[in-house]
Amino acid sequence: MNKAESALHELNEMDELSSGNSIIHHFSALAKLIVTIAYILIVMSFDRYTISKLMIMAVYPYVLFQLSGLSFSQCLYKLRFVLPLIFAVGIFNPLSDKRIFLTLGFLRITYGWLSFLTMALKGILALSASYLLVGTTKIDAICGAFRKLHVPSVIVDLLLLTYRYVSVMVEEVSIMTNAYHLRAPGQKGIHYTAWGSFLGQLLLRSMDKAKELYTSMLMRGFHGEFHYADEKPWNIKDSLYIILWLLLFALFRYVNMIQWIGNLFVR
Repeated sequence: MNKAESALHELNEMDELSSGNSIIHHFSALAKLIVTIAYILIVMSFDRYTISKLMIMAVYPYVLFQLSGLSFSQCLYKLRFVLPLIFAVGIFNPLSDKRIFLTLGFLRITYGWLSFLTMALKGILALSASYLLVGTTKIDAICGAFRKLHVPSVIVDLLLLTYRYVSVMVEEVSIMTNAYHLRAPGQKGIHYTAWGSFLGQLLLRSMDKAKELYTSMLMRGFHGEFHYADEKPWNIKDSLYIILWLLLFALFRYVNMIQWIGNLFVR
């Protein structure tokens, strides 16, 4: 299995995960989208030096991972290409802010390291919440929820088509890669002298495929906007789901739960 086939397999896995049968899968897409957006906004609102308050926000992804049956290790694996970018954002903080925050024997923790760890934790929590949303909700239902929030149809349609067309692109890359290796057996990867022609052929094949897809959409009655159907109608459990998590998020945001729990044990 080449890298393109592996990527296509991972995309198909996400579609399979979103078709699960856990308690989280049964909630409305709109409810899950509202909670996810609120969670990410609240996580990002924490000060860069308040990592102790931020840590309690891990309760949300932890509970959802347990209830949905998704694996946190699999989440980290699928996000392996994005995580280095998160760490790169604050990598220079320890060099720019060398004020001492805490001294533990010979170990000195600076405010720079504190802000770096806080930013990294924010990124991991936000990505985990996004992964849980996509892993428990079909992309069509997510796009339908965005439209209910009055997000412009152009943006929503672009999101859906991009998600759908990525798999088509990856499949084309896989076919071309296999064809190349059949003509160059034993060679690792694609030789740099063939990169230009390879990308050119990929562009031409992609344009042809895009025309075929658009023609098929027109033949099925597409007139510039998709009509999304929410598979799960709204009910009282969706309202309770939103209210419960928003109340917990507000509590976690304005009360230092880690310090409060620590004080209980100290007493």
